[in-house]
Amino acid sequence: MKHIVLSGLISALLAVPALADYTIIAPANPGGGWDQTARTMQTVMQEEGIADSVQVQNVPGAGGTIGLAQFASQNAGNADALIVGGYVMVGAILTNQSPVSLADVTPIARLTGEYQAIVVPAASDIQDMQGLVEALKTDPGAVSWAGGSAGGTDHIAVGMIANAAGVDPTTINYIAYSGGGEALAAILGNQVTAGVSSLGEFQPQIEAGTLRLLAVSSPERLEGVDAPTLKEVGLDIDLQNWRMVAAGPDLSDEQKAQIEADIEAMVQSENWQTQLADKGWLNTYLSGPEFDAQLQKDIAATQAILKDIGLVK
Repeated sequence: MKHIVLSGLISALLAVPALADYTIIAPANPGGGWDQTARTMQTVMQEEGIADSVQVQNVPGAGGTIGLAQFASQNAGNADALIVGGYVMVGAILTNQSPVSLADVTPIARLTGEYQAIVVPAASDIQDMQGLVEALKTDPGAVSWAGGSAGGTDHIAVGMIANAAGVDPTTINYIAYSGGGEALAAILGNQVTAGVSSLGEFQPQIEAGTLRLLAVSSPERLEGVDAPTLKEVGLDIDLQNWRMVAAGPDLSDEQKAQIEADIEAMVQSENWQTQLADKGWLNTYLSGPEFDAQLQKDIAATQAILKDIGLVK
């Protein structure tokens, strides 16, 4: 009888699927939005028991396209590897004429969204967005902007601001940094006139008083944020930076379904919702065919914007 019970227990244990061991590629330097997203996923997936072990690796450069190319070439059929990306990567693929695109991986879900923030150092003579726009109109090249990679959300935001202000977007003085930490250091060090990034990346410095928040790119004022929208100051701009997660190419239907289930479990957890609230991230979760269709729309819209501001021919 003992042998039968023991045999049954062993069979039951063997029937329980082992938790995945994921490696998540953050295709940027530590400190930026993709790195924060990957490490938040790592925390939640481990604490919620969705994965046994989650490792994060940073592969920076060229708006995420270096990490994307490496990921796509090394992870065909590998269900244990994930990469974070988003709107910045869509723009960088087009701007850099990358031979590897999101068509070369398996998009899983859109996860979060953030609106852009325009800031200046606290010691700056520029007191508000109107002042920054006037300086831009007076001499576009004299106004230097720090942001993320060329062709990404930050660069697009500056081009749209110039366009809306009646300034030739091709004359803007945009300085691209490969990580949020580097751009922030340049702004805080008064090496540039202004900075553009997702609001969450600047929030600690805004609250500490070392950065002055001039405006945000939301369609309406954000609760708890003491700054006007770009629309309020006469610039017809509504721009959101979204982030996504993708898996490797050539996955089976079963592998893709398991990854989708793990990501959905993460997103539905109270832990994840708490992380979103703490970081000021919007819950823009979208998966399956709906996400695939939205992604294609976003790629087409981004290409149109980049042509308007002279970054793509």
